[in-house]
Amino acid sequence: QKPYLVELSYFGAADKNEAPTVLVGKGITFDSGGISLKPGLNMDEMKFDMCGAASVIGTFCAAVKLQLPINLIAIVPTCENMPSGVANKPGDVVTSMKGLTIEVLNTDAEGRLILCDALTYAEQFKPKAVIDVATLTGACIVALGHDVSGLMGNNQALVDDLLAASLEVNDKAWQLPLFDTYKEQLKSNFADLPNIGTPGAGTITAAMFLANFTEDYPWAHLDIAGTAWKSGAAKGATGRPVGLLVQYLLNGTGTVAVAAAAPSSARGWVRVRVRDPARVASKSPCNAKAPTAACAPAAATWSAAPRCNARFPTSAASRTAISACATAASG
Repeated sequence: QKPYLVELSYFGAADKNEAPTVLVGKGITFDSGGISLKPGLNMDEMKFDMCGAASVIGTFCAAVKLQLPINLIAIVPTCENMPSGVANKPGDVVTSMKGLTIEVLNTDAEGRLILCDALTYAEQFKPKAVIDVATLTGACIVALGHDVSGLMGNNQALVDDLLAASLEVNDKAWQLPLFDTYKEQLKSNFADLPNIGTPGAGTITAAMFLANFTEDYPWAHLDIAGTAWKSGAAKGATGRPVGLLVQYLLNGTGTVAVAAAAPSSARGWVRVRVRDPARVASKSPCNAKAPTAACAPAAATWSAAPRCNARFPTSAASRTAISACATAASG
């Protein structure tokens, strides 16, 4: 399947130019491991490797429905990880959007390769905080099991706010360290970074890899590999950490509880973009697949250019329009 970068923007603050919170979700729709193929047992569960993306979109939709007085952006890099004649191979060197080169030592460490570009893409919004959510490492399950998400970041105040929110809604998270000494596990003879570290502390070295792309803003990373879904008789996605993220956003607005969604005349606006990553990397104009005819009848206001940056008021009817437009755009 062709990769896409999905951008959702909600402008609910009184000042539409206020620095937004940015949520980034890993959207690997199926992860076979690529050339570094996973074992066949339970590989069907790799359809859950997009749970980071799903939780970010779910949080975004909740914020819109609650009409939170914030500016919020969700970024979802999405693709499959499959073996083929043109797939990445161990030993390949790729160049990130930031310009850092990366040696691919294991094609099953693919999530961080799409996240690093999404985190670089987030810089343009001059965010007050960036939170990425990913089913990133099996090592997190070894460390914390299936009841607790791993939490790391470069800003302790942001990490503390997320931990406080997790306690309020019983969506458990635990902070792991990002000491500079872990950088020694990320050395490559042929590139600026390898996509995996040396053995040990796999969850931390994965986050330390991402930290190279988050130096310009407060950032936190949630590894939900153990908490995003259940196996066995109860197999299915859990929806975590939507509760944690929504509570974090509520706490930031000073809102304790919301009785009901605001009326359709509320002030928020939503923008939907679906972008080809190749065009994003080259900083070319958005090249959404959504033809104007598919979305214009439902849209309240379009920008002057017929690109994929339609703006919709957040009424119930327009939320339906957003869904229809996004479906057309993804096709």
